[in-house]
Amino acid sequence: MAKSLRSKWRRKMRAEKRKKNAPKELERLKKILGTNADVVMEEVKEVATVLPPQKVLGQQADDCKMDVDNKRNKKTLLDQHGQYPIWMNSRQRKKLKAQRVKGKKKSKLAKGLVW
Repeated sequence: MAKSLRSKWRRKMRAEKRKKNAPKELERLKKILGTNADVVMEEVKEVATVLPPQKVLGQQADDCKMDVDNKRNKKTLLDQHGQYPIWMNSRQRKKLKAQRVKGKKKSKLAKGLVW
């Protein structure tokens, strides 16, 4: 959508307006933070524990690992419970299941009696 001349013009004018008002907004933000910065920081220190950035980044690296994908078979895309991913549609599931069943039948034939 949003490809008409009118919408392009509006986007262009909004961008120019942002450029024009950016210095005023920045000045206003600095003014607000300049007067209340000490008060705000004291309130934050009472509520939250302040940690150095290195310690926080180290914790985030450990916490960000997702163990959900690690328990999924990469070839069949089945998880430990035998379920396919949510994003996979029924045709893909059917196709992968057919490949699995086909592979199992071949191995059973090889183990059978040979006359």
